[in-house]
Amino acid sequence: MQLPVVDYRSATAAQDFCQSLHNTGFGVLANHPLDQNLVEGIYTEWLGFFGSEAKHKYAQDPVKFDGYFSPAVSETAKGYDKRDLKEFYHIYPWGRYPAEVSDAAQRYYKAGSALAAELLKWVEDNSPPEVRARYTEPLPKMIEGCDQTLLRVLHYPPLRGDEEPGSVRAAAHGDINLLTILPAATEPGLQVLGKDGAWFDVPCDFGLLIVNIGDMLQEASGHYYPSTTHRVLNPTGEGRFKSRVSLPLFLHPRREVVLSDRYTVQKYFDERMQELRGRK
Repeated sequence: MQLPVVDYRSATAAQDFCQSLHNTGFGVLANHPLDQNLVEGIYTEWLGFFGSEAKHKYAQDPVKFDGYFSPAVSETAKGYDKRDLKEFYHIYPWGRYPAEVSDAAQRYYKAGSALAAELLKWVEDNSPPEVRARYTEPLPKMIEGCDQTLLRVLHYPPLRGDEEPGSVRAAAHGDINLLTILPAATEPGLQVLGKDGAWFDVPCDFGLLIVNIGDMLQEASGHYYPSTTHRVLNPTGEGRFKSRVSLPLFLHPRREVVLSDRYTVQKYFDERMQELRGRK
């Protein structure tokens, strides 16, 4: 399997992008409108933040889930018993924001959300009629007024050599939300599971934008758009000594949105959170 790189400016960009989403659960965009200088600046200043003691002032809120998550409370992927080798910070419009960094990540949140709404319109417009009929409201409208869309600033520290056997930077998992948009990270490692059961590298050239389907869009589309399993590998060679910083934006619909005959967003979210808490 290969993930095609779609030129955002192409006359057939929407169709090509959505065909890739349908076939693989992933789409890769070049020449997209998100400011690369803004992204690079975020990577640089947040790497400094993660290297400071200031991060501990913003320890994660166990109820609201904003703030800083240390490696000790990092995620454990479904089906795994070891935490991922990462630390991260959750940014919500209403959440705590570090005084030690600029507002660049907040500006990116707004720009990324606007682009994601456009991409959701692409998805809806290029859904077959029988799939489009399943959507209980226009896809971009599902995220209007929602303050649960999450920007996660992720730091995968260099490997020390004493990691617990079997621990990885991000174990195989799917995302829960509608769409995730992700500028190419500072280092490679992201892989997607193909329909043939083999793992494939996701293109990671700096400047590309990676988009993947989440479980909620899979549910809403009757599995026409698949929420594909992905992971982040541990680096080898000189890459072991390098940090990896990434910036996923998880697009969430309003909690009252009806996804399917089985689920509202709230019911789906609560069920998944219960699964996660049961493994902690």
